Amino acid sequence: MNKAITDGIVFMPPAFGDGLNLWSSENGTPGSATYAGAANAAIVPADPDFGGCLELLKTDATQKLRAMGETPILPGCYLRVTARVKAVSGNLPGVRIAAYPVDGSGAHVSGLAETGPEVTLSAYGEVVTVSAILGTGLRGGVDMAWSPAVAGAHVGLNLTGATGGVVRIDDIVVEDATEVFHRKLMDWVDVRDYGARGDGVTDDSAAFEAADAAANGRAVLVSAGSYHLADHVTFESPVRFEGTVSMPAGRRLTLTRNFDLPAYIDAFGDELEGFKRALAALFNYSDHDSLDMKGRRIDLGAPIDVQAVVGNKTTHAIRQVIRNGQFNALDSTGWNTDTVSSQASYSTANPTQLTGVANVANIPVGALVEGLGVGREVYVTSKNVGAGTLTLSRPLFDAVGTQTYTFKRFKYILDFSGFASLSKFVLADVEFQCNGRASGVMLAPDGLIFHARDCFFTSPKDRGLSSPGRGCQGMMVDRCQFLSNEQAMRSQDRSTIALNCNANDVKLRDNRVVMFAHFAVLGGSGHIISSNHWFQGDSESNAVRQAGLVLTSTNVKTTVTGNYIDNNFIEWSNEHDPVPDHGNELSFGGLTITSNIFMASDVANWFRWIVVKPVGAGHYIQGMNISGNVFKSTISNIQRVDRVDSTYAGLDMSRARNVVVEGNSFNGVDQVISNPVTRQFDINTDSSVWNCDFAGFLPFGGQARIAAAVVPENGIRNGANALVHAAPYAVTGQGASNTVIALHWPEAVRGRVQVTARMDNPV
Repeated sequence: MNKAITDGIVFMPPAFGDGLNLWSSENGTPGSATYAGAANAAIVPADPDFGGCLELLKTDATQKLRAMGETPILPGCYLRVTARVKAVSGNLPGVRIAAYPVDGSGAHVSGLAETGPEVTLSAYGEVVTVSAILGTGLRGGVDMAWSPAVAGAHVGLNLTGATGGVVRIDDIVVEDATEVFHRKLMDWVDVRDYGARGDGVTDDSAAFEAADAAANGRAVLVSAGSYHLADHVTFESPVRFEGTVSMPAGRRLTLTRNFDLPAYIDAFGDELEGFKRALAALFNYSDHDSLDMKGRRIDLGAPIDVQAVVGNKTTHAIRQVIRNGQFNALDSTGWNTDTVSSQASYSTANPTQLTGVANVANIPVGALVEGLGVGREVYVTSKNVGAGTLTLSRPLFDAVGTQTYTFKRFKYILDFSGFASLSKFVLADVEFQCNGRASGVMLAPDGLIFHARDCFFTSPKDRGLSSPGRGCQGMMVDRCQFLSNEQAMRSQDRSTIALNCNANDVKLRDNRVVMFAHFAVLGGSGHIISSNHWFQGDSESNAVRQAGLVLTSTNVKTTVTGNYIDNNFIEWSNEHDPVPDHGNELSFGGLTITSNIFMASDVANWFRWIVVKPVGAGHYIQGMNISGNVFKSTISNIQRVDRVDSTYAGLDMSRARNVVVEGNSFNGVDQVISNPVTRQFDINTDSSVWNCDFAGFLPFGGQARIAAAVVPENGIRNGANALVHAAPYAVTGQGASNTVIALHWPEAVRGRVQVTARMDNPV
């Protein structure tokens, strides 16, 4: 910074040759005595050292020399006043720069230093330079540090010591010396000052590191230019980018003091490249737990392969977060689904492997598997080209032998499947604008505690969030919005799925899910599904609906609590069981469905909200609680709320155990269900055997296995109209469907009883 150059400000006092009336023997203020006509002052036109100069005889104890004009004093501007002096004869004096500070009105500003360091002349004819720096800041190296009240100064010098000496003085020079303090005045250092070329070719890595080391708490400026960095560069100081950088794919720029997406966009001059570089730094200890996108949107024409971006890691287990931004899928062929059909063989001896896979090299890892006997959401987790095998995320339930499979590799905005394992990764406040072109996020095949919170998955083409393996163990999805791209379609025509999992202990909480084929396809067990709202209706009359929540394991150990389940149903199957017929394993159990709102509108009367679908024989229910729910159908009634889908097999209801269905509310439902259930039976004709039929009232077509209570009302009477005090004995499981409890009395009687039946063995 030089105000004389940049602003045209004149700091220099006049030359002595311009007239001694311009120079004062006092303070230089208006009315001061000048050297014009003074006996002790003369102009020497041709001094061999100075050319034209002033010759001055020292007659006062302190001989003053001050310019009559004011040199402007500006805040933040520092002036160096310099004089060249030599003794000619007589006593040798001391010399020091001096200046008289005045305010804007020309009045003296007192209490300030007005002289610089003194130099004593020691020989005749020797040229001595004296100087001092003045300005409005108290800094090291400033000889006259003045207050902001000073607006100008009458500059010059003082001669001190004995009188009688004669000195010659060259023209006094005043120059802007702010650049001396430039680095201390500015809160940054420039990489170019440390050798950076910025030509796009020279490796500027060392210069960047040197600038960072020199910053010492200040910021680093990457001034205009294109800087090539051939090596890793880490800044421990804040960085501001006017220029841009380029780096090889395997090198990282780490900004530890301003680690956010806008800084990386500035650094690399491109949003996508900036995001990738920031992501690589995040995984390599950027000194931050999260990458803040600062609300920026990244436009994409193809998936981001996160592992390829990171490059140097295949596993990661330190908590990392991407937060506060948006990804936008552009119209591009980069989102096209890769589809491959190939013949392969399957055996239950190795239930998660396909062997003899034709064309195995062309089948992409992460592809969805479709074929006969393949359950929903089965993915390819790895392949062995040499052996011709594929490893699957889940077993197949009815695919023994050889057939042709279809493999579909959807394209995801963020694809983590290149990692072998990824744990504790968080997406927070991120929107995936899939635009019907891309899917949202694919997890790694292994890992723990993936967490999506407060995110939007908007219009995914095929999937919102996919787990191709067990990277979903302990996954949490909280307060997210899943908005289907198929909202205008009939429910039964939709194919997109919001999310799936294969492992255990998933938590789905407070999410809103709009008009997908399925909200969630959940393998594994130990899940908590609470306070979500998922709805899958359409404008059809007498409409068909699809499952919203699909559970694919028998003993699920899962709670579904406090949800709003709107125009869809819960389907419970064992479609990921390689040997689906019941053997020694636990059967359908461990499911709690409580305090939910079940809603349906204008659906076919055979619609059901809770469906059990065994894909193998011999299964039964061994622990289920359906309590405190509200079931409501509008426009038209449905027959009942529960069903066993016997497409593949039914349930063995003779083995049902620990089934609790109570405290539910039914509206627009023809047949209520309960277990235990109490019914009133009025027998008006004398009979010794009363057949009490519970058909319809017992859940899932259950049998009347236990008569828990028989309570007569108003007395039981015989043919003589006499009260009968004898109790009947009950024979359960009677009738064609085993839904009748036969009460046997010691004689023919009539009357009313309240009978409580159970479809299960409660212990």
